[in-house]
Amino acid sequence: MDFIESLSDLEALYGAPGRVSIIKVTPCLTPACRRWIGESRFCVLSTTGPDGTDGSPRGDMEPVVRIADDHTLLLPDWRGNNRIDTLRNIVADGRISLMFMVAGSNTVMRINGTARLTRDEGLRASFERNGKRPKLVIVIRIREVYPQCARALMRAGLWKTGNRPEGLPTVGDMLNEITNGDFDGKAYDEEWPERARKSLW
Repeated sequence: MDFIESLSDLEALYGAPGRVSIIKVTPCLTPACRRWIGESRFCVLSTTGPDGTDGSPRGDMEPVVRIADDHTLLLPDWRGNNRIDTLRNIVADGRISLMFMVAGSNTVMRINGTARLTRDEGLRASFERNGKRPKLVIVIRIREVYPQCARALMRAGLWKTGNRPEGLPTVGDMLNEITNGDFDGKAYDEEWPERARKSLW
């Protein structure tokens, strides 16, 4: 295969970026960016650390992050599977990237910056829901923010109804396969909706 081995070869292949792709980047939230991110209930949080990279989906029934100011976002760390891959990476290397989505919109908002973890009691309490608090809050310092070109979501038809393939493997199917049948994937799938409902927060 003809691999690209140098930045000069890569840049020659693609040419100069268009003006819009340059001017859209800002070092902090603009009013329009604030409004857009304030409507997002889902994002993907990407981190890097000594053991590699990690991409973690984050979602909420309200805005997925709280905007503290034009340079700072607050992301509660709600209950998960306790692997804490993302959190380990943030402790080791605070660089992060986020991709925010709003259902039905082909725009994706991207933020690059740094993050730290806090267990501040007052801040955790401010996110309390149904008597439960996040164990940590991720404090994100924005370095740059910009909207992503909509072509990827348009090509994928991500929000079109009826796009889901029939017979898509479930998590139970995958666990059963990984363990060579030494895991009851069918029972896992049947129990998961109720277990998830009781453990969202």
